[in-house]
Amino acid sequence: MMEFIPIIVLVVSFLVLLAIGTPVAWSIAISSLLTMLVSIPALPAYTTVAQRIGAGLDSFALLAIPFFILSGQLMNKGGIAQRLIEFAKTLVGALPGGLALINIIAAMLMGAIAGSAMASASAMGSILGPEMEKEGYSKEFGAAVNITSATTGLVIPPSNVLIVYSLASGGASIAALFLAGYIPGILTGLFLMLVAMFWAKKKKYKTGKRSSLKRVVRTFVDAFPSLMLLVVVIGGIVTGIFTATEASAIAVLYTLILGFIYREVKIKDLPQILLDSSATTAIVMLLIGASMSMSWVMSYENIPQSISDALLGISDNKVVILLIINLILLFVGIFMDMTPAVLIFTPIFLPVVTKLGMDPVHFGIIMVLNLCIGLCTPPVGSVLFVGVGVAQTSIEKVIKPLIPLFLAMIVALFLVTYVPQLTMWLPELFDL
Repeated sequence: MMEFIPIIVLVVSFLVLLAIGTPVAWSIAISSLLTMLVSIPALPAYTTVAQRIGAGLDSFALLAIPFFILSGQLMNKGGIAQRLIEFAKTLVGALPGGLALINIIAAMLMGAIAGSAMASASAMGSILGPEMEKEGYSKEFGAAVNITSATTGLVIPPSNVLIVYSLASGGASIAALFLAGYIPGILTGLFLMLVAMFWAKKKKYKTGKRSSLKRVVRTFVDAFPSLMLLVVVIGGIVTGIFTATEASAIAVLYTLILGFIYREVKIKDLPQILLDSSATTAIVMLLIGASMSMSWVMSYENIPQSISDALLGISDNKVVILLIINLILLFVGIFMDMTPAVLIFTPIFLPVVTKLGMDPVHFGIIMVLNLCIGLCTPPVGSVLFVGVGVAQTSIEKVIKPLIPLFLAMIVALFLVTYVPQLTMWLPELFDL
């Protein structure tokens, strides 16, 4: 019974702190400290937790995060979203639910380029939301499509969360993770498109006109410089020209130049862009530091080993274990933001799945795809709140059209879980 006391203290204190409204980062840090106080005297416990928070941020790979956040802010202000939407219109505007499909494709592109689900939800919702309403789409359906499609960019690289997973896993290749995310991210987007088309046909929403080849070419040329960022960043990482951290700095330079060329970003806008990026970076880094301290505390108390033994004690069947892990992560995603969830649960579950012969890269994509669903669920779903706020509707009204889109994401998740080739084909193709 004594070995379970640290687990009980950690879980109960964390849940109580969240329940009384303590910010997530402080809930993680305080519950870590309380767990340490069970085992060691107060002064060493305080200094250990503080040291682990500092040490958790002492990583060269983490430098990529503030740069990608800044490049995302520059893209959001730089007129890139509008150009991607215009290009997506020419591709799928004439299909049933055309505007919903445009939202999904543009969100996949925007999310991949900007690396931020909230930036994508905000940009797509504010531009496409009013247009969808004008065409007779319900506000709630538009919001539901926008919320779910915004998360696909967290799987399609470049992705800050995949960099965080690489750190938490003890060194899974960032280049391999980036390549592994393409097919699962696109697959999720395709499932969302199928649901949107079915819903649009059922509700008899309008379809747009077929675009001429001339318009397709013109919008593609207009969007081409934005799309090239993916080629520059991912191509450079995969070919070994630069690291993920160097790629993030290049992304900032590229998007800054692009913003000036498009004349959407001006010198006077830069102080506010830098301020917004710094605020977001501070929040993310505090979450990372606190989560790394909790991971260390759990390791010190031998909690991952206890959970691993308990899981493998239930079954040694890979299908069953992966089902249990997915269900736990789906539940965790409802209450916890993605970054701390990745940092806390990777050390717990990764040893279990590697014992079953799973590649850490494959598990990383499963984990991120799984936790993307949590971003769309109350009470903590950040993308849900952004999407609902932009659409000026309520969570209660959005839930009904969200459910079939949730199911589509879950189907994609289980396909990616049980068909490893969907994830591993591209990294293996490039020998990563």
